[in-house]
Formats: sequence, structure tokens, C-alpha cells
Amino acid sequence: MSEQRRERLRRVVTPLLDLDDFTKDHAQQTCQEVSPAYVTQTIKDLIRDQFLQLIEVDAVERFRWTDRRSEFVMDTWIDGLIHGVQVTATPEQDRPRERLIRDGAHRLSDADLLAILIRSGIKGESAIIGGGKVASRFAHRLDDLASASLAEVRAITKSVNVANYAQIMAGIELGRRIATIQSTRIESQTKITSTASAIEYCQNKFARLAIDGVQEEFHIVTLDTKHKPIATHQITVGTLDASLVHSREVFRAAIRDAASAILLVHNHPSGDPTPSREDLQVTDRLTEVGKIVGITVLDHIIVARQRSLSIQEER
Repeated sequence: MSEQRRERLRRVVTPLLDLDDFTKDHAQQTCQEVSPAYVTQTIKDLIRDQFLQLIEVDAVERFRWTDRRSEFVMDTWIDGLIHGVQVTATPEQDRPRERLIRDGAHRLSDADLLAILIRSGIKGESAIIGGGKVASRFAHRLDDLASASLAEVRAITKSVNVANYAQIMAGIELGRRIATIQSTRIESQTKITSTASAIEYCQNKFARLAIDGVQEEFHIVTLDTKHKPIATHQITVGTLDASLVHSREVFRAAIRDAASAILLVHNHPSGDPTPSREDLQVTDRLTEVGKIVGITVLDHIIVARQRSLSIQEER
């Protein structure tokens, strides 16, 4: 029965999400597979939960999505409507953990995965509802959850306490480490044969630095004779300055790896990858030193939250 109701609700909500505002008649015509009375009741439920508002335009009643539309997660809202706020009211086969075991983790929404990590909610708010709230707040920017503090998450839902906040952060970090291992396996097949491939490699390899870095860090990637990555080395931390990036530190690491070429890499915590005068100076100086020692500086890649760029391509 609950699955039938869930499907009816989806048939109403899905087409309405494509409309910025609408009349009751328009909604009923759009959702002809469902009875008009059911469409009207669903609209009332959306108004009650402050996702829709009733307005009057030229003496005609219309419904318009509120600012909370960006927080709306359909399946989570439907779960709350069908089962209420307590997870024990949800049939066992419909609970996130059971669906993960049955269907696989990849079939679950962000809200479902968070609900599993939260595990148990509080009186009046289940883990499912709490997971939905967190997923809604971080919709389209889920990576920001990794840097959210306990206080920030608890401001979204009180169902998150110290223990399950730690579980969420541990889950995120474990996922990152697995992604790093997978990336390393792919790396063994990688060749830096163009500017595009250099940017792609650095975006993947230094993704955490681009997203989470709070200081500028300067790294190099050493490459073999076929321009396959050998290793990465952190050279400096702090504002990039030509006087602080010592050629001997850069090329000592490259010589130790028996590198044929290197990529220079650093991040811009501001999010804007536009190269500074100092970035250009460092690139020019290390390129000249590379010519002397016989190790080619292929490029200097700046990674940032917004995008990454090649200094060689920018010139």
C-alpha cells in the first residue's frame, strides 16, 4: 500500500517541480493520471511544509514554489508524508539500510546514505528525516560537507550528535582514501601527452588541495621518459614566492626519481586560478634551471575550486 501511495505522490510532485507557478486547474490537468482531489491534497501538504505558497495574481489563486525549493528532496519528503518522522513506522523493506543490502549502495540517495551514517535520530525526528535535511542543505555542493563542523551540522538537524557526526566524517574520509587508491591504479596507465591531460591529471591528483587547501602549497610531479607520473613531492607551504621555491629542492626530488620531466603544481585557496606575477616568475626560473640540468619543465598547473589552468596555455 505504501509503495502505491509513494508512486501516486511521485506522479504529482515530479511534473509540478517543472513549473515555477501554477493554478489548481493547471496542476490537475498536468497530473491527469491522478485524481484531482489527490492533486489538491498534495498541494496542501506542500504548502503546509512551506515548499509551496498560495498567491493571488489578477484575482486568480496560484501556487508558487518558495525559496525552500532548493532544499526539497522528493523521496525524503514522500517518506516523511507516508511514514511520519519515526523510522520504526517505515516498513523494514523500505528502510535505507535494508535497501542498501538488497539493491546496493549506489541505488541510494544522498539522504539515504546519510541516514545510515546517522543511524538513530531523536524523539520527533528520525535518522531518515535528519539525513534528508543535511542532504538538502548540501545539495549540489556535497563536497562542502567534508569541512562542516559539528555545530554547523547540528544547526541543520538535532538528530546529529557527536557520535554520528564522527561516523559521517569517518565515512567521508574512508571514501576519499578509497578514491585515492583507485586514482593511483589509474595513474599507472596515465601519460601526460598534452596540456589537457596535464590539467586533468592534476585536477584528480590534487583535488583535495584544490577544494580544502587553506594555504598555497607548491608541489611537483616527476615524470619518466614516456611522461608517465613517477611520484609527487611537496616543496613549500605558504604564499608562493620566487625566493622561497628553491631550485635545488625541486630538482633534488626530480633527480632522485630519475625523472625526465616534471610538472609544477600549486593551488589558489581563493578559488581563482588566475596566475600572479610571482607564479610566472617561478615558472620561468625553474624552466631555465631545468634546461641546465636536463629535466624538462612541461607545464605549471594551478588548481583551484572553480577550475584549473595551465600557465603555458595562458601565455
